[in-house]
Order: sequence, then structure tokens, then C-alpha cells
Amino acid sequence: MKRVVLLTGVALAVSSSLAWASPESLLPPGFDNPTPTPTPTPKPATPAPPPRRSATPVPAERPGAAPASQAASQNPASQPGASGGADGDALAKLPSLAEIEDMETDEVNELFGLKPKFDVPPAARRAVEQVGVISAEEGGFPAGSLAKQPASLIRAALKGTQGPLVSRWGHILLRRALASRMDAPEGMNPVEFAALRAALLNRMGEGQVARTLVQDVDSANYNLALADAAFDAYLQTGDLIGMCPVARLKDDLRSDPQWEMTRSICAAFAGNTRSSERQLNRALAQGLAPRVDVLLAQRFAGAAGEGRRAVNIEWDDVNEMTPWRFALSAALGVDMPESLLDDAGPYYQRSAVLIPALPLAMRAEAADRAGMDGILSSAAMVDLYSQLHASAENDGALSEDTNRLRNAYVATGPAERLAAMRELWGNGTPDYGKLVLTAYAAARLPVDEDLADDPADLIASMLAAGLDRNAMRWGGTVSEGSEAWGLLAVAQPERSGTVSSGAVDSFIDEDSSAGQRKSRFLVAGLAGLGRLDNDDMAGFGENLGIDFNRESPWSRTITQAADYRNAALVAILAGLGMQGDGWDKMTARQLYLIVRSLDKAGLNAEARMIAAEAVARG
Repeated sequence: MKRVVLLTGVALAVSSSLAWASPESLLPPGFDNPTPTPTPTPKPATPAPPPRRSATPVPAERPGAAPASQAASQNPASQPGASGGADGDALAKLPSLAEIEDMETDEVNELFGLKPKFDVPPAARRAVEQVGVISAEEGGFPAGSLAKQPASLIRAALKGTQGPLVSRWGHILLRRALASRMDAPEGMNPVEFAALRAALLNRMGEGQVARTLVQDVDSANYNLALADAAFDAYLQTGDLIGMCPVARLKDDLRSDPQWEMTRSICAAFAGNTRSSERQLNRALAQGLAPRVDVLLAQRFAGAAGEGRRAVNIEWDDVNEMTPWRFALSAALGVDMPESLLDDAGPYYQRSAVLIPALPLAMRAEAADRAGMDGILSSAAMVDLYSQLHASAENDGALSEDTNRLRNAYVATGPAERLAAMRELWGNGTPDYGKLVLTAYAAARLPVDEDLADDPADLIASMLAAGLDRNAMRWGGTVSEGSEAWGLLAVAQPERSGTVSSGAVDSFIDEDSSAGQRKSRFLVAGLAGLGRLDNDDMAGFGENLGIDFNRESPWSRTITQAADYRNAALVAILAGLGMQGDGWDKMTARQLYLIVRSLDKAGLNAEARMIAAEAVARG
């Protein structure tokens, strides 16, 4: 009934434009020609046009109906039967009443210019200042941290950080900076600042945080850059419907096939199922996008509850996975070919762990990557494995891992618990994701020299979750110059005096890592924390080929930011210097500058954890 009334009203609006005389006003006297309200602006930007004289009171303007009515009463050339004219052409293009009755609400609104500009009441609209997820009181950086910084510097740093970081702790620190509620740099539009941060979070695999950040901006304030970042965040988290408020309110921001299909999906979820079905059928017939992409969109739109036919997803001719295919398949519960998933890159592992609709087994397989990168905490990984252990999906190799993790916590004796951890870590170099997984189990072990001849892996596991004080309990059991000693030397929260050069020499002599990378990282970390004498620092640098004095624009900028103790800026510049897919991409000089700058800026805990991680993973 509501739809019939709406269409009847629209029909009356159209038919009134065809009347020979202006309709009689139904408003009380004085309402149809109100006295203008004085404006507080002393001078308008442009001169106001003189009022038009009319023999009869003119009704208040309404988009679509009133202008046509006025034109019909004042311009005979626009009346039915008159020849030519722009108004006549416009009237000729109007759909018939039967066509209007067959339209959806959105189509009628678009036809007559009734589409709203805002989707939030004035009192509830939010300012674009201090967009973010966490405030300074909640652990974020102060709101004014970047307000006085040059926009060009922040823009270059955020755009220049293109990929994941080599360091788990560097990732955690950068995520904290990007998620903080901060004012935009001087000279930068706040919406652009939000878009740059959200886009970088997406590239880091932090789609969940990026999604929360873009939701802090009202839809009416979106620009193309923020819409792109939001779209990527919603795909990465399998939450395409979250894009609907923007896609429906500002549908002209993008014009690519995925955007058009998203608008059609959103129309279905808004109740305009017929319009959505027509649009997607047309997209399939015209080849707007690859067939499987449109089929997934049709299946998604059909999930709105009024789908008229079943849609079978065909993977036969599909050669690659894309974020669109992965997100929609995950949300719909569509089985994806193993061949496509096996060839997919790390992006899909990072995305899989964020999508609750995916099977627990698939999410658990991706958890090691997410934990290693810093996306998941140790506690979150344990929660995920615990859910899998209690589910029917717990079989195969994952079943063995869940049982080992359980034994690492609840086995009868410490030796059995340590044995379960070692089985999880694997032979040779431990899987760092598994070290993150076992951090709290390692912290529960009693300190016993006979329990572990070399507790380096235990200590590295605890430090992976920031449990430095638990790790320091093992200090009395480690031999000077061992890898375990080196981890504790940089992770120690408080230290009086410098480290013995003899102990560092012993570490270097026992180091079998490629290019003595662990030794180079140990020296860089100790030097950055101020735990080496200047002479020892110079001597070790010369022996290991580390030039601590070489400068670059990046080194000068991060050093200056540290001198001013601007922790947020140091964190962003540190992220810029830690890009890469492995620690072989990190140089000892970069590590030294990052650790030193973080320590000077008041981020000593992060500096120590990054240095310890470098030694463990070097």
C-alpha cells in the first residue's frame, strides 16, 4: 500500500506539470509565500536574482514537480502541443505512468531528483577532525601528534609504505599509530588523511582496523580515495554490505564494474530486488565483468531474501583468485577450488583469518601467517585453536597441532609441556608464527637449567608476545655469548652499564646465520639502546661492515623526529624503514636508527622488542 501511495504521488506530480493553469494552493494563507528569513552572512557570494512576479501565489519549489508546473503556466511554448524547446524535449523524455508504476523507489528518486544528500540527521553528523579508532586515553598517540607536521612529509611516508613489514612488533606499532584519533597534518584535508591511513592498513592486512576507521567518517563526506580504501577494507573482511551506505548515497564516486555490481547488491538489500535483478542480468548479458564475478553478485543479491532463481557458481574457466571472488565466496559459503587457493598470495591468508564465515580449519591454517605478521595476538591465536579443538572440523594435521597446543598447557610435567612446544615449532629454525602461539605456555614453564640446555627458543617465544619479565627469569641459566644471552641482552627492561665486549665477541664467534645477520642485528640493537661503549660500537661496526654514520633523507628525518620526541611520527617513519617480506631485507644500519629513534622518543619497550625479534629471526 505504501508503494502505491508513493507512485500515485509521483504520478500526480508529473500530471501537474501538464496542466494548463497553475494549481490552487492547498496551504494556509502565508505558508505558500513565506517571508524570507534574514541570512547571517553580511554579503552573499553572488547577487540574488530579483523575485519573479506572479499573478497567483507560487507554491514552494519541489524537485521535479513545481518547476515544470511553473514552466507550463508561464511559457506557452512548453504546453502540450507546442512545438520545440528544451522544456518540450524534457517532457517528451518523461516515462509514462505505467513505466513509473513499474519503477523501484530508488529509480523514481533518481528520475525526479529526490535523492538525499545526507543519510545522517544534522544533530548526529560527525566532524572529520580526529578520525580514528583509539584515543590517547585508550593507548593511542596524542591527537595533536601530527597536526604541525608538513602534509607533504606525512603523505610521502604513508604512500611510500607499500607492503607488509618485516617486523611483527614494527607492524603492531605502526597499526597503533594509524588507528589513533589524530588531527590531520597542517594543510591536509582530514578526509584525505583518513583515506591514506586506511589504505596503508589494508596493505598491511589490517582490514578490520581499516574498516573501523572508515566507519568513523559520515558517508556524505567520502571522496574517491576514501571510498577506494573503504571498499578494499570491506572486501578484505568479507563484509561487502558495509559499503552500501556510501554506494547508495554517493553512487557516482566510482564507475568500475565492481562498483556497479555493489550498487546492485545494495539495492537488493534495500528492498529493490526487481531493479537489482534487472541490473545484474544486464551486466551478465553485456559482459560487464567476468562471468564468475557477476554470478557471485547475483547469488549475493539473492541472499537478500527475495531471490527469484538459484545461481550456480561456475569455476571452470577461472584461472586466478581475486579479492572480489574471495570475499563474496567466503560470505556466501561457496566452496573455492583448492587450485586457486594454493596459488593465491599472502593477501588471502591475512584476509581469511579476519572472516568469521570461513571454516575454522581454514582460518586456523592462516593464523600462523597472521600471528607472525602481527595481525593476531598470541591470545587470539590460542582462542582460534581452542575453538577448532572443540569443533567437528578438527582433523588431520590441524588436529595434531591443537592436541600439541593443549599439551603445552596442561601436560602432566614441564618436560612433556616443553616437548609438545618443540613439536609445534618444528625441526631446525622454529616457525615464528608457532613461537607466537606458544608464548604464554612458555611463560608458564618453571625455570630449570636441566629442562632446556639452550632456552633460546623459549625466550624468543615469550618475547614474541612481549613477556619480557617472564623471559628475564631465565637469565641465570644462559651462558654468556649464547643466542639466549643475546636475546636477553637487548630485551632487558632496565640495565645499568654497557654490555661486555667479550660476550659480544663470543656471540659473533658462535653465529652461523647467513652473513652473520644475527650478530649484525645484535650489535645494531645494543648500539641503538645505548648498551655498547662508543669504542666497542665503532670496532664491531668496522668488523661486521656496519656504517653507523652514513646519512640519508630518511635517517635525518627520523632522527630529528626522535630529537623532538614525536613518538607518532617516529612510529610512521620506522614503518617506512621496515618494509619487506623477510628480515633479509633489513639492514643493520636501518635497525640501529629505528631502535635508537624509538628509544629516544619514549618507545623503549617497542625498541627492545624489535631488537630482540631481529636477533631471533635474523
